[in-house]
Amino acid sequence: MSDCIERNIEISAPVARVWRALVNFREFGAWFGVSLEGEFAPGETARGRITHPGFENIEWKVVVRAIEPESLFSFTWHPYAVDPGVDYSAETPTLVEFRLEAIASGTRLVVTESGFDQVPPSRRDEAYSRHEGGWTQQMKNIERYLA
Repeated sequence: MSDCIERNIEISAPVARVWRALVNFREFGAWFGVSLEGEFAPGETARGRITHPGFENIEWKVVVRAIEPESLFSFTWHPYAVDPGVDYSAETPTLVEFRLEAIASGTRLVVTESGFDQVPPSRRDEAYSRHEGGWTQQMKNIERYLA
């Protein structure tokens, strides 16, 4: 297992369009599978509910770290924090970064999640495994959303 998961995809859409799908909370929620309460803002906590079947009772919560227009959107969160009876707040969160690059065919989107080495050993392998598959699916989701 590694400390980091990285996925990338080439999307046939301009950087500005992919950017909007990342940072507009309604658009992000539509492809990511979360119903968000409001806008993303650096330094602020964004909250909502997961809309994926079977996980609707789970709160989705991230702290936005950076919004660099049409370049970088990042947040921290607690990976695979799906047990409503567990308080994950004492754990060190992982960092998720979405980076955009203009290419001839549209946009290259790279998502990286790092910091799994700080996840408690009792949860680390499952969190990494779930997110490894999850990011593969999320890249398909945003591509489909923008098609």
